[in-house]
Amino acid sequence: MSAILTVTLNPALDLATSVGQVVPNLKLRCGPETAEPGGGGVNVARAIMQLGGQSQALVALGGHTGKALETLLADQRLATIRIEAPAETRHSFAVTDQSSGEQYRFVLAGPTWTDAQLDQMLDQLDSVAPQDAFVVLSGSMPPGAKPGFIPHACARLGSGRKLVVDTSGAHLEAQAKGPKPAPFVLRMDSHEAETLSGLALETQAESAAFAEELRQRGAGRLVIIARGKDGSVMADGTGLWHVNASNETVVSAIGAGDSFVGGFVMGLAQGETPPEALRFGAAAASAAVISEGTQLCHRSDWDRLLPLTEITKL
Repeated sequence: MSAILTVTLNPALDLATSVGQVVPNLKLRCGPETAEPGGGGVNVARAIMQLGGQSQALVALGGHTGKALETLLADQRLATIRIEAPAETRHSFAVTDQSSGEQYRFVLAGPTWTDAQLDQMLDQLDSVAPQDAFVVLSGSMPPGAKPGFIPHACARLGSGRKLVVDTSGAHLEAQAKGPKPAPFVLRMDSHEAETLSGLALETQAESAAFAEELRQRGAGRLVIIARGKDGSVMADGTGLWHVNASNETVVSAIGAGDSFVGGFVMGLAQGETPPEALRFGAAAASAAVISEGTQLCHRSDWDRLLPLTEITKL
């Protein structure tokens, strides 16, 4: 089994609560709050642990919020490698409107990194990641990281390590152009894919064709596009694949993408083929959306949903 190391340069202390109705200009009396460690890589590592897999989470932490987050990580027995962040760790805040069921999510920016600090982080990552590890770079890139950081990280970590990237914004746009070297996996959601392609991508076949275009362009050796309730598609060089979402109930969408990445990478690390790993990821995402707040996927739900999760070659 290959090692998995997740990287979270911009973690957050995730707070979640609910209110009767979200309206402006009033004090809104909230219900009980939950606090969970957040940030893409942290959530991926949590998902892997909750599914029964093993990983390590390299997390940049700073200030009092960073200490609180570190305590939560320790309480959850997440295997963590701490590095020092440039400044105070950020918060994020999710509020569910009980009258409509809609969820409002507020995410702060986090501290700014310099090029030198990012290079120092890559040196630390190079020193702790096994040569055949899966390295997961999930979530928003920190302020200060310039587009082009992904191929820079790929080059620094070498060809033996398999970089799995799930990001957004300018970094995703830059990666979609196919700079070399490419990460092993590039994942995005349907909205991001539509923005990049300039197309509606209404069908599974259209999304899969764009994933293949990105793969041939060199954006990633495997390219995955999530389609929400319609599952996900993947281009991996052996064909175009679709996996269904095995339930339609959504309690909380927080962490569904990170749960997908966790299940998918866990499958790859255990020696599964990419299509079978895609099934692992889709079942994890389906399990995540039926959990409240920021709880991510639970193993019992994953076990129940995995047999309902099917792969189709398009």
